[in-house]
Amino acid sequence: MSSAALEEYLSGVDPAAAPVVRALDEAVRAAHPGFDVAIKYRILTYALDADWRHWVCAVQATGKGVCLRFLYGVLLADPLGVLRAGTSVLETWDMGLGDTVDAEAVGGYVREAVAKYAEYRADAPAIEAAAKAAGPSRRRPRRRPPAG
Repeated sequence: MSSAALEEYLSGVDPAAAPVVRALDEAVRAAHPGFDVAIKYRILTYALDADWRHWVCAVQATGKGVCLRFLYGVLLADPLGVLRAGTSVLETWDMGLGDTVDAEAVGGYVREAVAKYAEYRADAPAIEAAAKAAGPSRRRPRRRPPAG
């Protein structure tokens, strides 16, 4: 399934990133077909009920690869150990330009993020403060998922 937002986003990224961006978009939408999708903050962003302030996840092509970002990733279990800590609550799953997207694994993370949406919305300031207070200690060691 394609969308105007996806096509618009792809028109501005390195063509080498397009297959990973498309695969991530497909996996994200399969995990939660009810997402609103738009380009916000110059990234392909997925939100519930057009709540762009508390978006759930986003796909971003960079010079080195493609990132799947979770706004409140600090709340996710990260069973594969793939999330990299970012600013306060944001966490990112980095993928190389030639990587194969594990749609089942991505879907699990997306479904968990959707399930944590109400928790984050209800207590975002406290969650953000706790994540900032934890600082570097909240950083998890990263593992690459098994090739598949």
